[in-house]
Amino acid sequence: MSDKLSLFHRTLNQWYRAHGRQHLPWRNTNDPYAIYLSEVMLQQTQVKTVLERFYFPFLERFPTLQSLAKATQDEVLQMWQGLGYYSRAINLHQTAKLCPNGLPDSVDALVALPGIGRNTAHAVAAFAFKQPVAVMEANVKRVCARIFSMEHPKEPELWQRAGELLDARHPFDYNQAMMDIGSMVCLKRAPLCHQCPAQSICTGQFSPEKYPAAKASKEVKVRKKRIVVLVNDREEYYATARSSRFLHGLYHFIEMEEHANAAPLEKNIYLIEQNDFIGAIRQQYSHFTLEADIYRVLAGKKRGIHWHTARLLTTLPMSMAEQKILSLLEISPKIAATS
Repeated sequence: MSDKLSLFHRTLNQWYRAHGRQHLPWRNTNDPYAIYLSEVMLQQTQVKTVLERFYFPFLERFPTLQSLAKATQDEVLQMWQGLGYYSRAINLHQTAKLCPNGLPDSVDALVALPGIGRNTAHAVAAFAFKQPVAVMEANVKRVCARIFSMEHPKEPELWQRAGELLDARHPFDYNQAMMDIGSMVCLKRAPLCHQCPAQSICTGQFSPEKYPAAKASKEVKVRKKRIVVLVNDREEYYATARSSRFLHGLYHFIEMEEHANAAPLEKNIYLIEQNDFIGAIRQQYSHFTLEADIYRVLAGKKRGIHWHTARLLTTLPMSMAEQKILSLLEISPKIAATS
């Protein structure tokens, strides 16, 4: 396959020069931190969203790995608001603190850092340090599965095949091109096989819809909650940072099960009245949908570290659900709530 592989490498390189997304900012920098940041943001988010709303503001606020390390977790999470999967931001922050002299250049050292899996490590190694390693993100998995007609590919087999296809002399351009043909040509539905630079080696091009086999869709569960916003007579609102793994570190109001009539909200506060209802929200997460009725409850003269003015509340890192609640309270969120 060596001759075919060489032809594929030449054709892929020509295609990338003509059609690749070479304008993307993280492809036009030698800064390992900027490349690493893009890889983390792109793990669960579309390129368009990252490019238009998050990448540049984050770099402007934290231009170096060292400046990120000096920030507080709240500051980092606030800049991450709206991007979702907040554990990525926490791991990014932890990694910055562990690397005062910059990111390491080896895959093994990168994988040892918080939140960096094999693909992210390979991407940083290939793009920032020009290491001859293959990248294996979702689009590349599909390309590999079709090239080798793998209906039910396993992760180790995909990595092996990716290594076989790698152009070790040009790992940067090769990996970027593989991601681009997966995103632009080798589409999940209706792939443009006649435009694909992998035609010379692709064994699945005559029935690409078979590779890989579609996974059965999972039913999205709906979680119904009551969310209580406590406010005292000084117009201060009660909100605390989550300690759970889900949305860890983000501030939230008090949650309870949908049918709970009364519950201790904070020490001696047991209030929830029907006439305190101010509206409802719906928020879609990756594995469930939240539907919540929102109540505003006067809490008397309670004060303490968990009570915040409306102005301060808008500076705290909050999920999109909480930002929608701020809108119901007629408090302007720093980032506009979206569905």
